Amino acid sequence: MGAKIPKVDPVGLKKPIDDVVELQAANNSSIGLLCDLVVREDSALSQNTIIQNTESFHCLVIREKDLTSRKWSDMAKRPAEESLEDITHSNSPSSKKPRVHFISTIETVPPNAPDSSNLQPTSTNGYEQGRENGHVTANDGQDLEESGEHSPSSDSEEHESAFSAPSRQAAPLEGYTDLYLDTINRSVLDFDFEKLCSVTLSNINIYACLICGKYFQGRGPKSHAYFHALEIGHHVYVNMQTKKVYVLPEGYEVKSKSLEDIKFVVDPRLSKDEVAKLDKESRDASDLSGKKYRPGFVGMNNIKENDYFNVIIQSLAHISPLRNFLMLEDLSQKPEIIQRFSVLVRKIWNTRAFKSHVSPHELLQQISRQSNKRYDLLHQSDPVDFLSWFLNNLHLALGGSKTKPGTSIIHKVFQGKLKVESQQITAKADAGDRLRFEEAAEVLVDTSRYLMLTLDLPAAPLFQDELDKNIIPQIPLTSILSKYDGIKAQEHLSTRKRYRLLHPLPPFLLFHIKRFSKNKFVSERNPTIVTFPVRSLDMSPYVEPNPSLHPPGEPIWYDLVANVTHEAVRTRDDSVEGEAERKVWRAQVKDRAREEWLEIQDLYVERVATETLFTKESYFMVWERRREAKKKGGR
Repeated sequence: MGAKIPKVDPVGLKKPIDDVVELQAANNSSIGLLCDLVVREDSALSQNTIIQNTESFHCLVIREKDLTSRKWSDMAKRPAEESLEDITHSNSPSSKKPRVHFISTIETVPPNAPDSSNLQPTSTNGYEQGRENGHVTANDGQDLEESGEHSPSSDSEEHESAFSAPSRQAAPLEGYTDLYLDTINRSVLDFDFEKLCSVTLSNINIYACLICGKYFQGRGPKSHAYFHALEIGHHVYVNMQTKKVYVLPEGYEVKSKSLEDIKFVVDPRLSKDEVAKLDKESRDASDLSGKKYRPGFVGMNNIKENDYFNVIIQSLAHISPLRNFLMLEDLSQKPEIIQRFSVLVRKIWNTRAFKSHVSPHELLQQISRQSNKRYDLLHQSDPVDFLSWFLNNLHLALGGSKTKPGTSIIHKVFQGKLKVESQQITAKADAGDRLRFEEAAEVLVDTSRYLMLTLDLPAAPLFQDELDKNIIPQIPLTSILSKYDGIKAQEHLSTRKRYRLLHPLPPFLLFHIKRFSKNKFVSERNPTIVTFPVRSLDMSPYVEPNPSLHPPGEPIWYDLVANVTHEAVRTRDDSVEGEAERKVWRAQVKDRAREEWLEIQDLYVERVATETLFTKESYFMVWERRREAKKKGGR
């Protein structure tokens, strides 16, 4: 059977519609009409007309048609048979796009307002009451839905978000201050790597997830940390700069004393009294797994080929004035290389670490960028070459001058003065056509400054001994130090030079024992063993006397602090040579509190006998000047 829908004149329609929709009832059931006609001004039927058909009714969808080409004059203009108010009430379905918004408060109808059931509808798009009141009233006992204000003629509604962001909590609810804190997994937390977002690779405003250890940028509703909290269910994050802990997606800050250990590991800082006791009191600590370690004597991860870097950092971390400066001074306004070096040194001496080793990844990345990848973690470099570059860049980063001495902690600790005497050598032919070398009468004297002293080894033997083995010669340290006695001369091309140290000597002396030499064809290594005393190295024979600064004849004692050794390990190579030598670097450092020596090779830390320190190929040494004891009668 067929039925006709009487033609109606919806509110706001200036011209009538002469259009009849026929419906065919299914299974002789009653006809349910849910027709939503949304007509825009000066246009005809511009949106889908939906007539839903379920078990009791059909659904006929009339696709969007643009009837603006039809002339209103051609359409029949007949009055409506019934008014819109007389038609049986049936709620129209909501439009296809839900407009649901979170609002803080919902206006309610005053008690003296007329009953909403007696109000006549003013629109047919699913919202029965006026939008100008800021709220919507539903008929037939339906619940009040949250709605927001919309522009009636804006075409940008199709691009608006269906849901707005919920409000953030300023503080946890009462009784839920420790919510989600039991999900923190301290065993996976590793704050040694560079602070970069795991998604955007940005280093700005980084937060660390305390459940999985990943880094994310920001914590706002559109940040990756926010999405990580919603998708994965990890809710606790710490800001890597401010060390504040937040719960996401709620957004409130957690102030719990149970998180103090995590904040300390992110940026370990010791008090002035604790730093002063590092070299006086022996102390053992334990990591999360219960493994014991000595603060200051921990392994350093060799990520790829950065063992050359590890031995230099281990040596510098045991130079007391430099270590104390990096641990106590506020360097937050200094360049990045200083800040990262300070953090690494504080982690080496951390007494509450989660693991018994550290990773230099963060500092290495900064050095790689600053040196244009001259020093990185993928290629092995020379430790002394790296140390020279590193000390000069630290000096400049601390505001040091290139011309004025003593303008940074680097120069105050390592810089000394050296007198250089040079004399030209000329070649002349005499009457017998013989070549003679004559020294020039004039001797030029110059004073220069140094951070490191280079010691030359005698040439290695070329022939084998009677046992068909190469002889490994030994030479005392005092013999190669004679280069600076001011008497022994060395020839450099056409110049003969003599060197002499000047007072005052720096608090720490750096010795570089030159073992490697390169020519056009091959790189050679000198395996000569250098013997040395661990304590009481007298430097007075190599310093020019100056009674105003040091009494003549009095010794100047230095004690060994750190020693970097080299070992050549033969590895099988597929090249023509068949075998190749791989360089292995180790650092030997002194535990002043226990008067013991420990040898550190990457992650391995072990005790070593003091008597056997010189048995390996020393390459770099750090000597500390012994403080003179005050005389009882002196004033």
